[in-house]
Amino acid sequence: MNKYFRFILPAIAMAFLFTATAGEVSAQDVLRKILKRMDDNNKSLTSLKGDIKMAKHDPVLGETDLSEGELNYLPGKSQKKIYVRIDWAKPFVEHLAVANGQYVLYRPKEKRAIVGNVDSAKGSAKTGGALAFMTMSKAELSANYQVDYIGDETVSGGVSTFHLKLTPRTATSYKSADLWVDANGMPVQAKVVEKNNDTTTILLSNIQRNATVKASVFKISPPKGTAIVRG
Repeated sequence: MNKYFRFILPAIAMAFLFTATAGEVSAQDVLRKILKRMDDNNKSLTSLKGDIKMAKHDPVLGETDLSEGELNYLPGKSQKKIYVRIDWAKPFVEHLAVANGQYVLYRPKEKRAIVGNVDSAKGSAKTGGALAFMTMSKAELSANYQVDYIGDETVSGGVSTFHLKLTPRTATSYKSADLWVDANGMPVQAKVVEKNNDTTTILLSNIQRNATVKASVFKISPPKGTAIVRG
């Protein structure tokens, strides 16, 4: 019996090896196709409008803050060249504009505007940074992240997507990010995991690709009497 197992065990091990290799090749083929679709979508995208939801989760406190609003977006040649305008309606009114790596977050009820650099943004202002993941080119993704295909998943609203995990190749201010990409290569959901395990998840719906979006939308001019605070 021992002699039998001595010969059969290597065969079993080889079977597992070839099965894993075949699965890896298959996953890589799927990943290449997804990235190709994303690249095609990215190259043809000139603007985007839609509804946006954001969930910020604090695992220590076990609390999740939810926000809903409308999005206007113009892609750029790099993350610092994108233009974002989000008009939050829930749980309270806020207006966020991101342009050339800078942001303005205006809170009418508080009569206050927070301005600063996107890289050091906190709270609602971090949404612009999360959105940047959703329009990266294939070259940017491959150069800056280890991209892994997690599987097929359905996001809120019933949209079928491919789930990708992005692990930074160099040190960043966050641990990792996840993307959920639809069949057309359009990322519809993104999640950023901070080093303290806080997460920011944004979901897009009612997407209008290449709709007319005026550049003036991305300029917020708070009224006289508004307190300007550096973020």
